[in-house]
Amino acid sequence: MKKQNLIFVLTLFCFMNVYSQNNSKALIKETIEMYFDGWKKGDTLKVGKAMHSTCKLKNVKEDKVVVFDRKTYLSGFRPKATVENIESKILNLDVTGNIAAAKCEIKTAKYIFIDYFNLMYTEGRWYIVDKISTRKEISKEK
Repeated sequence: MKKQNLIFVLTLFCFMNVYSQNNSKALIKETIEMYFDGWKKGDTLKVGKAMHSTCKLKNVKEDKVVVFDRKTYLSGFRPKATVENIESKILNLDVTGNIAAAKCEIKTAKYIFIDYFNLMYTEGRWYIVDKISTRKEISKEK
């Protein structure tokens, strides 16, 4: 009887863990989709809501690491109509407990942006807490 109870508890734990992981992934995707939507529209409220107040954003310019705080990053956005030919997607998502890492792509007519987001579950929701980014110009073939 004890062995059956142990098997039941272990099975229940495994199912709960899988459910928790799937639920976390869905909530993380919501946060990233909010970021994508805000980015496409220049909506600082949506982008800002996806990012924790302590978020730092980094990229490389002229072979030097450039770091922006959340406020400086958001100040570069201007409201605009959503451009229909912008594609955004999550390429990879890895979750461990209350932390996650996501590789994302935003493709415009001119550039492909690759963003790596570090996310944390805090204050009752998932936030982007760190972002590194690069962009590549799309070559125009004639």
